[in-house]
Amino acid sequence: MEEYPSKQVPENLDDPPNSRLFVVTSRSITEDELRESFYVFGDIQGVWVVKDKQTKESKGIAYVKFAKSSQACLAMEEMHGKVLVEGTKPVKVFIAQSRSSTRHRDVEDEELTRIFVMIPKSFSEEDLKETFKEYGDIEYCVIIKNKFTGESKGLGYVRYYKPSQAALAIENCDKAYRAILAEPRSKSTATEDYSSGGAAARNDYTGGSESMNQYAFSLGDPGNYTVIDYRHGDFTRCLMVSTRVALNQEQIFSLFDIIPGMEYCELQRDAYGMNKGHALIRYSNLGSALYAREKLNGFEYPPGNRLAVNFVDDGEDRGSPVGRMAMQFVAAQMMSAVWNGPSSSQVMKPGFSVVSSVSRIQTDANLPSLKKLAPPDSKTKERLFVVFSPSPLPPDVLEDVFCRFGSLIEVHLVPGRKVGYMKYADKQCADEAMAALHGRVVNGVKMKVMLADPPREESHKRPRTY
Repeated sequence: MEEYPSKQVPENLDDPPNSRLFVVTSRSITEDELRESFYVFGDIQGVWVVKDKQTKESKGIAYVKFAKSSQACLAMEEMHGKVLVEGTKPVKVFIAQSRSSTRHRDVEDEELTRIFVMIPKSFSEEDLKETFKEYGDIEYCVIIKNKFTGESKGLGYVRYYKPSQAALAIENCDKAYRAILAEPRSKSTATEDYSSGGAAARNDYTGGSESMNQYAFSLGDPGNYTVIDYRHGDFTRCLMVSTRVALNQEQIFSLFDIIPGMEYCELQRDAYGMNKGHALIRYSNLGSALYAREKLNGFEYPPGNRLAVNFVDDGEDRGSPVGRMAMQFVAAQMMSAVWNGPSSSQVMKPGFSVVSSVSRIQTDANLPSLKKLAPPDSKTKERLFVVFSPSPLPPDVLEDVFCRFGSLIEVHLVPGRKVGYMKYADKQCADEAMAALHGRVVNGVKMKVMLADPPREESHKRPRTY
């Protein structure tokens, strides 16, 4: 076999962002076979096959780290669904979960194809397209304009057809454009006109949230919200944070990223690059913005420095009946017990109608529609092992989430521990559930979803009952 030079593995495996692949493959595939299959796409910095700690056997999952995100994206595009070794199943290739994206991303993920750029206000959409077309085929370009004056805000989006093209643009374009990946508000709004919206781009910052622990605040009980008329037009998904003490980008990001749904975070600087003491935050939904404003306005960070958090106009029309209904719906969700509360509770504050059972699930994952459970006597073809943080979700909520991928037989939570098992009658359904839900947040609980170890046939312990 051809020799591959060993590379020094970077300390931060997500540097640059989206440069690491998550590969679901056959358990017989080795690291050398993976390296041989993927090295043609670029500089490989590491290959790891996930193995059982006790048996040392492969779990059928591997990671491949490239030096550039464009190389990883190209490898994903070309290798997804391919057979690496004759007689083995086709591999599934995703961009691995990182801190900035709490899930694996696939070839069809729009978040990997759309970039957000800062441009001269004199740029037309044709100028924007002409500037970025050298990196790949462009599906569309949009310049963000002031809703009232129609003038350019000096911001724009470029949507490519392939993730590797967007990655090449970010890597190779003039740094003055400050190109980053742009994350849509939701999959359903991916192709809408963004001319009236704010910048829904989320930077990939590496600052961790551990430093925030000493200043941790209680998220509290959502039921403690005061009754507010959420139909008022002053409430938006954008927040402006003011601070007397100079905080850096990572500190602001870590503080507001505690609340799920943050899309955009940028510290405001003057022409000389100096911190202005302000930061702009944008969430994917009104509920998260309301929650952030409620909990962080007046919060002292660091001690003695009281933050001021206020809503700012995000350019959206909230005066329409649909907009008012949407805000009422989100507000009702925030005030219900979906955030770590009893899943069966549908108690609402006065003035709000009962929300359907679907609304009890709040997650950053893209869930398919509900599917029926497999018959209880079905043979188990695959089991998933799930670790919950900070605490397990109720069984009925887990059943609601994991059954959507099909063939779920049952959910089992291990008493007294923050772990559980999901039994599937079809291995492909289990793989899809693992890929979609690993690292995702459901009702404020983060889940690690992995393949469970197969039950040992030769054991002195009593057999598993789940």
